[in-house]
Amino acid sequence: MKLNKKELEDNFDTKIVEGDYIEEGFVSGFAHPNVPIITDNNQSEIVLGNWGLIPFWAKNRDIQKNTLNARIETISEKPSFKNSIHKRCLVLVNGFYEWKWLDPKGKQKEKYFIHLDNGNKPFALGGIYSLWTDKESGEQLKTFSIVTTEANELMAEIHNTKYRMPVVLNKGAEKEWLNDRDIQSFSFQNYNPNLNAVLV
Repeated sequence: MKLNKKELEDNFDTKIVEGDYIEEGFVSGFAHPNVPIITDNNQSEIVLGNWGLIPFWAKNRDIQKNTLNARIETISEKPSFKNSIHKRCLVLVNGFYEWKWLDPKGKQKEKYFIHLDNGNKPFALGGIYSLWTDKESGEQLKTFSIVTTEANELMAEIHNTKYRMPVVLNKGAEKEWLNDRDIQSFSFQNYNPNLNAVLV
């Protein structure tokens, strides 16, 4: 997830107003890292979002381990997500990793790096976010989940156990996502981005 400041600002025509980004090659959601996002509330600024959505009613952060991803098919039904369907964000990345199982138990696997076919520029994943206040410290956190959908043909070949993929937004879809277009219109088969995959 190597992202530098200038590249992000130029590509998304925005200004970074929060945080310094560590140019790491890989980030794990289970560490609940801070990740650059753009929210529907201020589309001209890049801020930090904490990966793992915490709904406003949560008593503590324990729920985060279960809210890294939000399935688009059930997003309006799940208590964790239904209040955030209309709070949209772009999760800024330059790719993501997925494993292909080569045997039924996953003892042999191949790792793939997947990115949007856009000339290796940063791109956005569709996200939803929530503002949560820690009652003990008074700190307010901006937290998010990445929305996932059924895998397209390429991703079904790679993610061959769960057949899922994130909602990958091409340039034209970014504003539509932030401007609250019906979320189901971004599910596969309704929307199918052009992706590339590289074995690593």
